[in-house]
Amino acid sequence: MSTPEIERLVDLLAKLPGLGPRSARRAALHLIKRPGQIMQPLADALSGVVAAIRTCTACGNIDSVDPCRICDDIERDRGVICVIEDVADLWALERTASYGGLYHVLGGTLSALDGVGPDDLRIGKLLDRARSEAVIEVILATNATVAGQTTAHYITERLADSNVKISRLAHGVPVGGELDYLDDGTLTAALKSRREV
Repeated sequence: MSTPEIERLVDLLAKLPGLGPRSARRAALHLIKRPGQIMQPLADALSGVVAAIRTCTACGNIDSVDPCRICDDIERDRGVICVIEDVADLWALERTASYGGLYHVLGGTLSALDGVGPDDLRIGKLLDRARSEAVIEVILATNATVAGQTTAHYITERLADSNVKISRLAHGVPVGGELDYLDDGTLTAALKSRREV
């Protein structure tokens, strides 16, 4: 037995990734028990994010400024664009501190089943950016799923007539991985992507 306000909170929390109805109910109860320590600061943070966040018109990243801090960073290599599906992928690559170029967030992948075509993604903007004079390489960092590979193939075909080098992230055995525990697709990709030592 709960109020309509609590039910609405539970329903909204249940829409978050990784939270089902039961987990959302527990999270809501945890928030309600600590209104001053957690709930009000969380509400304030959410309001602040809603008011401040912008989508970068250049790359599709989210930031409080447009263009985003990555696109605006003069230290970045402007000749390389890493194409990713989502902002979460950008955050993952940035955590590694091993990439110093620019990004392009597609906003998803091509999927005929879901009705997602090239016009539904930021592919046109990518093609315009890639054909600019300064870009010498496009790194396709889409996921190793059917949709990710289909999207990468489509972009490769669309850029075939340009002078841009197109590369793909390697797929295969993860660092520290044991062959016995890997799936067949990963092992196949690792064998196909082998290189001379």
